[in-house]
Amino acid sequence: MAKLSTEELLDQFKELTLIELSEFVKAFEETFDVTAAAPVAVAAAGVPAGGAGDAAAEEEKDSFDVILEAAGDKKIQVIKVVRELTSLGLGEAKAVVDGAPKAVLEGANKETAEKAKASLEEAGATVTLK
Repeated sequence: MAKLSTEELLDQFKELTLIELSEFVKAFEETFDVTAAAPVAVAAAGVPAGGAGDAAAEEEKDSFDVILEAAGDKKIQVIKVVRELTSLGLGEAKAVVDGAPKAVLEGANKETAEKAKASLEEAGATVTLK
């Protein structure tokens, strides 16, 4: 297996959702028997630096965050949909729903984000795309 450079690793992390990155950090901690002292710094490292290009990015947005604002009356149905969209376990999906407002998907393309929003709204949740 070829060794990846720091830049290549960072590019790979940029493509992960926060949930996927969190799972990676947990697996890394278990594998190497360490504790991430500043997980916020790890998440921030994967976010590209903002600047003058932000205005242009807003005009032609190609990645969206699906934010669960509220679960509504059918919480169990919403948890099921969150599990389908994210492949999280039951407890993790419940934590996402209980912690609303919370991101369900991050960095999704427009089609995926709209499908996820429709599925969650059909289950009774209140959802926004950012």
